[in-house]
Amino acid sequence: MSIRIAIAGYGNLGRGVENAVSAAGDCELAALFTRRNPSDVTTRTGIPVYSMEDAVKWKEQIDVMILCGGSANDLPVQTPELARHFNVVDSFDTHARIPEHFAAVDAASREAKKVSMISVGWDPGMFSLNRCYGQAILPNGKDYTFWGKGVSQGHSDAVRRIPGVKDAKQYTIPVESALASVRAGENPELSTREKHLRECFVVAEEGADLAAIEEAIKTMPNYFADYDTTVHFITEEELKREHSGIPHGGMVFRSGTTGKENENHHIIEYRLKLDSNPEFTASVLTAYARAVYRLAKEGQYGCKTVLDIAPAYLHPQSPEELRRTLL
Repeated sequence: MSIRIAIAGYGNLGRGVENAVSAAGDCELAALFTRRNPSDVTTRTGIPVYSMEDAVKWKEQIDVMILCGGSANDLPVQTPELARHFNVVDSFDTHARIPEHFAAVDAASREAKKVSMISVGWDPGMFSLNRCYGQAILPNGKDYTFWGKGVSQGHSDAVRRIPGVKDAKQYTIPVESALASVRAGENPELSTREKHLRECFVVAEEGADLAAIEEAIKTMPNYFADYDTTVHFITEEELKREHSGIPHGGMVFRSGTTGKENENHHIIEYRLKLDSNPEFTASVLTAYARAVYRLAKEGQYGCKTVLDIAPAYLHPQSPEELRRTLL
């Protein structure tokens, strides 16, 4: 039987999940839930669209619900609320608040005897797994994480909120000299500024003070003040033509030593290069929805993260097939 997947929210991530579920041979799209007027939502696959307020009515027809809201305001409320009725997966990515989000979702899931998974994606998510593997295998070592080159949607939004800015895209770019030092096994101590650059492409309102906009960007605390930041003013047509995508990616390193005198050096590197951040994240969410379904069938319940799930639960093949084809 196919795993019946529901989607909550239909932005970039929700559309990515629609594509990922459609491509998975063991899954089917059961429903889409939205806070908009359902009659105003047109989907690529023709998946039935319902109001979010009516979601609970469909809980017997859904195996796993994938939540595609934002981490700032949506998921802290939606995930524990929906976990009382469904097996759920979300992509909550506010790292500092993961423990409290886990606690809230775990309590709701255990009360309902449902399975939930939070913070699924590539960071947190796949990068978290690789940091875990690296530390376990090379306990005497250091971690390094680089992001980019890619579009930071949160930073782009922060630029767009500056008075006089009509539209903008911001790219996070690793500093090549820092990357080279890590790859060479030099174990450098790197400041925030030494690890990443920020590059902004800005469409200004007509008559706006460009110098004031640039100054506001470069001095913005928590976003740009701690980085070397370059600002380019371009036309709206250039932004649409050259910066319409949402690429991203990055690298996780574990640099460590083994041996009686720590004489042997090793570097683990995991890299992602993504044409579409939301579509890749959606593919990770869909794989973990399969794991949630299998755990629920086993009678497990409560909240999980990617650190708790055996790889075989993610793959559509049986354990027997995996042992024959992958080991």
